[in-house]
Amino acid sequence: MPLPGRMFAGDEELGKKNDDHRPSNGVIPVPSWPIWKTIAPRLRRRRVVLGLIACLVIYVFISNIPTDLGPVAERYDIRMPNPPSNRGSRALREAPTGQPPHPAGLSEVEKHYYDGQIKFYWLAASLHGIARTLGYREVNKNVLFAAGNLQSASRMIPMACEMSRWNRNFVHFVFIGRDDLPMSTIQELNGAGADCDIYWHDARPDYSPWSSDFRMEVGVNAALGHIQSFMHPQAFITDDLNHEEAFFVKGIRSKALEIGKSIIELPLDAANKLRWMTRLDSGSLSAWHRTYVDILIQAPSGSSGSLLRLLRSIERADYFSARRPHLTIELPAKVDPPTKQHLEHLVWPPLDPSGTPHVSQVTLRHRISPQKTGAEEASSHFVQSFYPARPKDSHVLLLSPQVELSPLYYHYLLYNLLEYKYSSYRARNLEDDLMGLSLELPSTHLNDSSPFTPPSSNTPPYEEATTFLWQAPNSNAALYFGEKWMELHSFLASRISSQRIPSPADHQPATRTKHISEKYPAWTEYLLELIRARGYHLLYPNFSSSDAIATVHNELYQSPEEFSHPSPPTADPRASPPLTPNEAFTANPATHTQSPSTNHEPLLLTTSLLSLLPQNGDLPSLDEIPLLAYSGEVLTPLTSFKKARSFAEEFRREIGGCTERAASRTPVVKPMSADDLFCLHDDYNDDENGDANEKENEAVTTPQKGAGGINGVVDIPMGKDHGDTNPEKAATKTEFEAHLARQGGGDSPPLGSPLN
Repeated sequence: MPLPGRMFAGDEELGKKNDDHRPSNGVIPVPSWPIWKTIAPRLRRRRVVLGLIACLVIYVFISNIPTDLGPVAERYDIRMPNPPSNRGSRALREAPTGQPPHPAGLSEVEKHYYDGQIKFYWLAASLHGIARTLGYREVNKNVLFAAGNLQSASRMIPMACEMSRWNRNFVHFVFIGRDDLPMSTIQELNGAGADCDIYWHDARPDYSPWSSDFRMEVGVNAALGHIQSFMHPQAFITDDLNHEEAFFVKGIRSKALEIGKSIIELPLDAANKLRWMTRLDSGSLSAWHRTYVDILIQAPSGSSGSLLRLLRSIERADYFSARRPHLTIELPAKVDPPTKQHLEHLVWPPLDPSGTPHVSQVTLRHRISPQKTGAEEASSHFVQSFYPARPKDSHVLLLSPQVELSPLYYHYLLYNLLEYKYSSYRARNLEDDLMGLSLELPSTHLNDSSPFTPPSSNTPPYEEATTFLWQAPNSNAALYFGEKWMELHSFLASRISSQRIPSPADHQPATRTKHISEKYPAWTEYLLELIRARGYHLLYPNFSSSDAIATVHNELYQSPEEFSHPSPPTADPRASPPLTPNEAFTANPATHTQSPSTNHEPLLLTTSLLSLLPQNGDLPSLDEIPLLAYSGEVLTPLTSFKKARSFAEEFRREIGGCTERAASRTPVVKPMSADDLFCLHDDYNDDENGDANEKENEAVTTPQKGAGGINGVVDIPMGKDHGDTNPEKAATKTEFEAHLARQGGGDSPPLGSPLN
């Protein structure tokens, strides 16, 4: 085989081995020619080959791209009014057309006869297109409207479109009926244009116009099963099921029961009266049927007229599709005949016209002893009248017999309850301190000394009359949350026990100042102490309109039994007045010198809730509305926290039986308990050894300021980069941040972290 030619033939020295030219000093010489000139031609040839291969692959890919997919908008945006193109979908191409054949022996007149295998040719494409809604999660923002006929669809589509405009939920609409109109036609007929940002789903099975009732019922159940797997809707919203198809009602009820979801039925006039529900988010709507409200009425003796007026207003109110509240009436020892007669014929809730078995929701409690009770006994008797079975979802609505309710009071109550208690957007730092909702705007301060003027908001757009937070209890018409009512149970039990425990000789209990007028029940004074110690507040209504949710009639007012005084003896009306014929008649100066009463009774709301609420029913966040102390002073959240901490320390020391050291410590607050405000057991206070050890630790850790700083450590100036110049204020701020973090479910922020 011939030897290959040399690369450099002109220089024979280059053909020798390297051993003949080994340098004597051991240094390897650098080649005199560039290496890249040798490697570059090889790289160029390799790049050319790879480029040709890439061009070939691109050509093959482009030549095989399908041309029947249609526009991108039709393929992916299923919320648009036009349906997705069905030319590129194998399932849609296989969808059958025409009428299925009649089985042998079946009359040709029978329309709904088909019982074949069920297939959903139009549902898969829409469900695969909702990935951005995070439907695979158990908790999400998906809300589903479902209809089984065109009439129901026409009533619900406007509600669904309005909910989508508020942009708080991912709104879906599914049609599962026999009508064979295309979804695009259904949308056009109901005015669902481009501004209606809804995900549309066609869940009709194949051959739906000819399917039997049983096949359609199974189809509804199966379609909702697929929807549950892809969407996990937080709420099912339907039309009044009395106006829906029978197969649709059976199918959706069985599936809702299986997956543990409740159905929200819209009444026929929902577009006018229930428009406020379109402002709620998925978290609030999921609690629609989870909330329980108990009405508690304490009727004093001789109040039959006021009590009957209140009961009639409760019966006439509109409860739409919500669960009616349970009614508990505390009767006096002597019941008036009109009250007995009305209670004999009271049916609550009203009988269902559909024939559903009736379950009474009325509880009567009759007092036995006619003896007058004191403030302590009356308070404990009233508070123990209600105890929530589900603390997070059971709430009590306290109503005085003097109150008359608006027919739409339950609309306002449920709207605010769902928004501020269950919403996913709730401001936890204030709403966790929300104790309840008042239906009445008081006309005077708590001590009844001066008229009360509600505040106005300084936060746009709520600059006019708006709701506000007030650290003041209400006994006329107010709903209290179950968790807070359980805490009141714990507080009142310890409060009464602390009064009965003898105080040491060197510790006399302080005399508490009464801040609430005796025109209100005695339990409100105890509740005010809990509110001040915790920094709780109630949401009070304040509307620019003259309408009201509840009004208080004072013409038949009766003071609470624990504060009632014996009436002075009256003169005998048969006695002749000591006047002579020449003496002029006159009037009592005590009556005509008084100014006329300014306590007017507002008219009750009867039209629509949105006509009363500002900003078209958009409820403000609690951090946007004013916060008042019990005295009427305007507070900030930080000021409220500081006042609550100071009052709690004072209360533990003066009432709770705590020592000075135990009262000043920051206690551990347990949910639905007020034990931290009291030291009724020896383990709450420090013993002598504990005090000695704590003093010893304090001597080591407490800073002692000297000439060279604090404990010999050089003082660091506290400016805007180092914190607050006031150590007490900085400590309060840090503790307030930790308080907010605990409420939000997180850990306490680090020392010196900024307040957001």
